[in-house]
Amino acid sequence: MKTTTKTLGSALALAATVALTSGASAADEAKFRLGLVTFLSGAAAGPFGVPAANGAKVLIEALNDGQVPAPYTAKGINGVEIEPVIIDEAGGTTKQVEEYRNLVERQKVDAVIGYISSGDCLAVSPVVEELKVPTVFFDCGTSRLFEENKTPTYLFRTGPDAVIDNIAAARYLIDTGRKTDSIAGINQNYAWGQDSWADFKATMLALKPGTKVVAEQFPKIFQGQYGAEISAISVARPDVVHSSFWGGDMEALVLQGTARGLFDGRTGILTTGESGLDRFKAQAPNGLILGARGPFGALQPDTALSKWFTALYNAKTGLQPTYPTSKMAQAILGLKAAAEKAGAKPGSLPSKEALVGAFPGLTFESVAGTVAMSRAGGHQALQDITYGEYQYDKKADKASLAKLKTYAGDCVMPPDGISSADWIKAGFPGAKCN
Repeated sequence: MKTTTKTLGSALALAATVALTSGASAADEAKFRLGLVTFLSGAAAGPFGVPAANGAKVLIEALNDGQVPAPYTAKGINGVEIEPVIIDEAGGTTKQVEEYRNLVERQKVDAVIGYISSGDCLAVSPVVEELKVPTVFFDCGTSRLFEENKTPTYLFRTGPDAVIDNIAAARYLIDTGRKTDSIAGINQNYAWGQDSWADFKATMLALKPGTKVVAEQFPKIFQGQYGAEISAISVARPDVVHSSFWGGDMEALVLQGTARGLFDGRTGILTTGESGLDRFKAQAPNGLILGARGPFGALQPDTALSKWFTALYNAKTGLQPTYPTSKMAQAILGLKAAAEKAGAKPGSLPSKEALVGAFPGLTFESVAGTVAMSRAGGHQALQDITYGEYQYDKKADKASLAKLKTYAGDCVMPPDGISSADWIKAGFPGAKCN
């Protein structure tokens, strides 16, 4: 509770400092007005939304002060101060569409970064193209985003989509010698959970024909109590339990599952589990496999930029960055890199058309390594992904990840022109795996 209170306080402080009234455009005010959307209330706030908001606050302050290492030494964006305008993602898809319109039409933002929920991303994406404002989705993972929006102009995603989470999860289980004769899944009953389970199940069947699917549970998002689902899976006696639960749902599943013996004698794999690393303590069993939806948080590579951001974030918040923090920072740096590639004079901003034109094919450095905007016609990032095994030292009261294994983006993400389902079914043609 202490951690949640501290992070929420920081995020609310950020919300109190941003300008939330209608005003002139950024060009008139010599500022880049940046809309930021993340959960500040509800079950997703503490483990996901607030760390993302804190990451934005810490990085934007450093950018405006000119304190970020190369290649981001120019202040703000192209020398223009960043003015954040933050809103709460809670409330559902209808509200988020209204809030997005408000950011563009009333708040006059120059760009938007946001969205954790895949449902929110799918609802907002057509409005992005309608209103023609550069928009970066920093976290939501559904592969349907660009499979259904085949010719976007203003929409980008700077983090990997969910297909790599689940293909890499299956490969990790097999490559590390886990018993995988039978599998079960518990995933939220909407686009994110359904797609995640479909990709994982299909990959396991492709990599290990004969794998038995013994249980499939789809509780509603933010249900909170999973006794019936845990009992059903336990009765089915799978070798592997897969879940793409995130935020409070994921942490509730770990707590309730551990207490009910869900992970006893079998392998659990949580594709978003890294976000709870510092809160699980003894509530999670050693050996539980955790992912971070890429090379983020505790799994990010050991680079100069990564070390700098981790040290700064820790100094400002007293916490270590988790993967929502890293992914938000990555999106901001991607936007900055694209805006500065667009060629406006220092101290001025590129047109929206020039900014979105600079994104496709962009390669940029982030706090989580190198990112290539090379999928979905340059609108979707390609990046590596790492999994590891949870280990908690009770005496030291410290959790860590062991047995790390990284998969190249080209190993676990389909090339353009083929859906994830078809790519898996075809046997991963063109995959480049070490």
